[in-house]
Amino acid sequence: MQQRAENTRQAVLLGAAISFEKFGYGTSSLSTILAHAGVTKGAMYFHFASKEELAHAVIEAQHQLAMNGSQAITEQVPVALDALVFVSQEMARQLVEEPVARGGMRLTLEIGSIQGPVQRPYLDWIDSIRTLAARAAAEGDLADGIDVEALARFVVGAFTGVQMLSEVLYGRVDLYERLAEMWTLLLPAVVAPHALERAKACAASAPRDWTVPTVGLDVSA
Repeated sequence: MQQRAENTRQAVLLGAAISFEKFGYGTSSLSTILAHAGVTKGAMYFHFASKEELAHAVIEAQHQLAMNGSQAITEQVPVALDALVFVSQEMARQLVEEPVARGGMRLTLEIGSIQGPVQRPYLDWIDSIRTLAARAAAEGDLADGIDVEALARFVVGAFTGVQMLSEVLYGRVDLYERLAEMWTLLLPAVVAPHALERAKACAASAPRDWTVPTVGLDVSA
């Protein structure tokens, strides 16, 4: 019974993420969420009291997925500058392939405009990039005098803008290319000369499979 309840909760979250991605928070209805989830209204209300609660649960699932990706890459890639680039690629991969990531990203922006800022995902993301940037500086791979706090904020802001423009114009089918462009423009300004070609090669490489834990969700598109 416990596993069945968890499976139902996961189905509701995934159905909600798909609905929120397609229709946004304001337009998504409980009927569209239930249709995508394939569960009854009673089953949904057993786990979530309202659409607002469900939206925040999707945001949290997307946030956890992103943080799992960052942690997996940090553990697997010994060079901090390379890991920093690969983390952004993993974020792009999640947005391209996983509806929970897409639904959560849209909600983070929309809920913030409706109910006040949803800050935690962005603050945690900035913190993880700051940690990698500080390591890269300690490893001698950043140019002298780079402000790692400013760099972290800029990377997160630039990625957010790149993925939004890619979504609006082309449904994110060009996101990997646009992300590579972002790094091609940024890296020469912040990376030490000896590390530049290696960092560019990382940015130009295809996204990898980092075996990122999916927080109990079947999040594949």
